[in-house]
Amino acid sequence: MELILILKILFTIVAIISTYAVLRNLDIIRIILIYVKDTLLRK
Repeated sequence: MELILILKILFTIVAIISTYAVLRNLDIIRIILIYVKDTLLRK
């Protein structure tokens, strides 16, 4: 019973960390796309 509880807690922590990492990467990808768009439209 304790093993299942520990696995649930670990899974929750991993899910939170991976969601945070994905959101950070989406922010970086968005910045890169905006930069590329600005450089293409400037020419």
